[in-house]
Amino acid sequence: MPAAAPMTAALARRPEDPITVRVPASTSNLGPGFDLLGLALSLTLEVEVAASGSETDEWAALEGECAAWPRGAENLVLRAIDAVFARRGCARPALSCSARSEIPVGRGLGSSGAAIAAGLLLAEALVRRARLDAPLDRNALARMGCELEGHPDNVTAALYGGCTLALPHAGGLTVVRQELHPSIGYAVAWPATPASTEAGRRALPASVTFADAVENPRRLAMLLEGLRTGDPELLALGGEDRLHARVRLALVRGGEAALGAAREAGAWLATVSGSGSALIALGAHERAAGIAAAMRAELDGTDGPATARVVEPVLEPPAVRAR
Repeated sequence: MPAAAPMTAALARRPEDPITVRVPASTSNLGPGFDLLGLALSLTLEVEVAASGSETDEWAALEGECAAWPRGAENLVLRAIDAVFARRGCARPALSCSARSEIPVGRGLGSSGAAIAAGLLLAEALVRRARLDAPLDRNALARMGCELEGHPDNVTAALYGGCTLALPHAGGLTVVRQELHPSIGYAVAWPATPASTEAGRRALPASVTFADAVENPRRLAMLLEGLRTGDPELLALGGEDRLHARVRLALVRGGEAALGAAREAGAWLATVSGSGSALIALGAHERAAGIAAAMRAELDGTDGPATARVVEPVLEPPAVRAR
């Protein structure tokens, strides 16, 4: 394409000027918000890229939870970058990249959504650096992210921050920001063994009873109002799910006992994070550390050492910055 050569040349002249983005983890569903609700959390992925001037992409460093990431074309950051350049009709130069992550892989805390979001934001910044085209807005990037990941909740939360309700439809993608009451504290815990999103999807039933189908939207209404008001009773009622949580919890060794321990420690809502194997619990801020410890104690030793964290919602969207 005519724009490809000047684009590549323009980016290649700036190998000394890397750009960085820090993207949050996310939990999804919170029970009945299946494939709808995402919540950005304060575990982060930081990715830095620059045009390398070489013939192939280079990963200078992969540190922390992303150390085992693939380095080739199957890497989700690079796949997202390529998707943006293809959408723009541009060839891209080879990149020098590095990443550091606190987000555990295969735990239902949005590691893939964060990687995709990081790639989308970095690619758009690279394109805008070299051209004066109108930028792709956040919604356009979120639609691309949904196509790459196959579901909207984690990638949308990673791109927008806060709690998002994302609905793909024939006309595009509609994203609604859900208000979160500041009184709510958040704790997560995960066992040593990861869970596969694909396995979690395969475990879902092909059909559910009419009673379960009716109950879930009722619970979702309670959940959303509980998140808005911080009402413990509404959050307890709203965390119940009839579509996926029980099936996925059965795949987490010690998971049911850990959720019970979280409630005994003061959690108002305790459930599987995404497709697992992490668990998430909501309660009062002053109880969050004890809730995290209670979940970890039940998960610890089931297949190795468990991990627990007190986390906070990340309310602002990520922004790309020059180093």
